[in-house]
Formats: sequence, structure tokens, C-alpha cells
Amino acid sequence: MSKLEDILQNEVASEINAIATEAEAKAKAILDSARQKAEALKAARERQLEAEYQASLRRAESAAELTVNQARIAARGKVVDLVKAEAVRSLQDLTARPEFGQTLEKLAEEALAEVGEAEALVLHPDHASLLGDWAKRKGLELRTDPALRDGVRLVAKGGRSFVQNTLGERLERAWDALSAKAARAIWG
Repeated sequence: MSKLEDILQNEVASEINAIATEAEAKAKAILDSARQKAEALKAARERQLEAEYQASLRRAESAAELTVNQARIAARGKVVDLVKAEAVRSLQDLTARPEFGQTLEKLAEEALAEVGEAEALVLHPDHASLLGDWAKRKGLELRTDPALRDGVRLVAKGGRSFVQNTLGERLERAWDALSAKAARAIWG
């Protein structure tokens, strides 16, 4: 029986080796498939992360660009405000100059042309002496108003209407056009 045992053992060993070889092959195939799936999953996740990173980067760049543009707009607004403040200051300085009487007279002539028939000329008390003679020549009562800093008001006959002509009001009316010109001059 030893030969039969040897033959059976060899067959069993052969069978075991065949089963083991087949199991190893199946295990290797399963492992290879799992590796391929894991690599594909890893590559997909990396692509997804890269896409998320790029999208996040674009959002951050857009936000930064928006912030910079807002800062530029705010800075330009401040500069235009400074230009306006300087223009207002220059107009206020003009009221202290000796030639301001001529400016007031021109403003009064323009207002008189608008109002038609006037009964009174109103101006700041500090400027009453500058247009006193002009008011007499035109047959107008001279009145003062401390709130009227840089111009004149002509009151129509009957006192129901008036025309006010001041440097500050003229600046306000022209400011949109002037500020656009100032912006072009500063930033091109």
C-alpha cells in the first residue's frame, strides 16, 4: 500500500497545489482588480480635488479683484471729494478778494435778467458795501442775509418770487460735468 499511498498523496498534493495555484491566481486577480479600482478612485478624487482647488482659487481671485476695484472706486471718490472741497474752499477764498465786488455785480446782473422786475437785492452783510451803489442805480432796496455767503438774491416785485445766484449753487449745478472732467484729468 505504500505505492498506492504515495500515488494518492501525490494526487492529493497535486490537487492541493492546483487548488492553491488557482486560489492564488484568483486572489491575484481580485487584488489587481482592487488595486485598479483604488487607483481609479484615487485619480478621480485627485481630479475632483484639483477642480475644487481651481474653482476656489478663481473665487478667491474674483473676490480679491472685486475688493481692489471697490478700493479703487472708493479712492477715486475720495479724490473727487477732495477736489470738490478744494473748489469750495477756493470759492470761499474768492469772497475775501478785492475783485469779488465785480463777481457779485455779474451775479446780480444775471439774476436781474432772470427775475425781470425786482424790488430788492439781498446779500451777505459783509458784502453790502460792494453792491450798494449798484442797487441804488437799479432802484433796488438793499437787504442782507448772513446765510447768503457767496452770491446774491434778487426779490421780484411783490416779494413772491426770487432768483438766487451764488457761486456755491453754480458749482453744485455744474459738479457732475466738472467732476467727470476732473476724473479724466487725474486718471485719464
